[in-house]
Amino acid sequence: MKLGSLLRTGLVTAGLLASAATSAFAQGEPIKVGILHSLSGTMAISETTLKDVMLMLIDEQNKKGGLLGRKLEPVVVDPASNWPLFAEKARELLQKDKVAAVFGCWTSVSRKSVLPVFEELDGLLFYPVQYEGEESSRNVFYTGAAPNQQAIPAVDYLMQNEGVKRWVLAGTDYVYPRTTNKILEAYLKMKGVKPEDILINYTPFGHSDWQSIVAEIKKFGSAGKKTAVVSTINGDANVPFYKELANQGIKAKDIPVVAFSVGEEELAGVDTKPLVGHLAAWNYFESVKNPANEKFIKDWQAFTKNPKRVTNDPMEAHVIGFNMWVEAVKKAGSTDPDKVIDAIIGVSVPNLTGGYATMMPNHHITKPVLIGEIQGNGQFDVVWQTPGLVVGDEWSDYLPDSKDLISDWRKPMNCGNFNVATGKCGGKGM
Repeated sequence: MKLGSLLRTGLVTAGLLASAATSAFAQGEPIKVGILHSLSGTMAISETTLKDVMLMLIDEQNKKGGLLGRKLEPVVVDPASNWPLFAEKARELLQKDKVAAVFGCWTSVSRKSVLPVFEELDGLLFYPVQYEGEESSRNVFYTGAAPNQQAIPAVDYLMQNEGVKRWVLAGTDYVYPRTTNKILEAYLKMKGVKPEDILINYTPFGHSDWQSIVAEIKKFGSAGKKTAVVSTINGDANVPFYKELANQGIKAKDIPVVAFSVGEEELAGVDTKPLVGHLAAWNYFESVKNPANEKFIKDWQAFTKNPKRVTNDPMEAHVIGFNMWVEAVKKAGSTDPDKVIDAIIGVSVPNLTGGYATMMPNHHITKPVLIGEIQGNGQFDVVWQTPGLVVGDEWSDYLPDSKDLISDWRKPMNCGNFNVATGKCGGKGM
């Protein structure tokens, strides 16, 4: 055979092999994505919708051709509002199902439960809900708000715009409300609030009998000083809490409630007319007007086949986190956790409020802060927002053990609790 024929044959063969390789790659093993949200129990009221939005995001990405030429496959588990079960299900997702990343958890106790599993097995967790801070893990991306992106601005708003002088810090009895209220108590005292003007109360998950507690709040607010409730009550306990406020005639103009864990989804099960004027602090509301949000709402209602299905802040956090993970995988050319961790810092993607979210070196993201007022239709009217984006602060400036700590997961620091006073990684210089 002549040289030219040999070359042509070789090129054709090489082309066929390359084509076959590309075809095989496109039809390769799917990339599995873990979804770790409670679909039963006290937190199902909040978490089920996060499972649904993850299924929508994965479906949309597959319609775009998947990721790295491979299809994404959701793996859904139900940890059933059972905190130890979260850890078991996380281990199952990482070891048995071999997922590339996990999107999940709502409560901080569930996140704390799974944290050792992700660190031991070098998995990736995208956590979409506001939390208490005081943590920065190499294996976790905190796409919900830190206290300086929700709690502190909410208190500032109430002080400056509502003239609040007395404070009820009401929460569910677990780590997020307790730590957030510890930060808020220190902040309020720094602002000159006296200890007798702060009332702190905790109730268990699923608490339903609010009569005596609401009566105590009403009495506390009758001392002649403007009073507000800062609520870190979680899950389905919010429904009877708000009902009891209405029962006892507590109106927003008298004692406003600002909630950190009540959004559109939770209000869907409540008659909101008696709650008009009460507040919530988030980084997104469905009522935000811009083309990106309008498209998201339209796509969401089409996907769920329900024109009345609402959107909320933690859903937006999953949208941001998922898109950041996709971009980081593309950038790294791999789903390998170590490569994704290195690639994701600095990645920016659109948020749903009309701007961009960026993943910072502390594994927290930039966010606007919005205060919304409950309307009679279960939506929120945005009454205030920060002029720009706020960078999530993982370690509080108001707690003595935290004020000198920073987190930076870039090399060479690669540390979640670097003490700027001692110059050592390990918090207090251990």
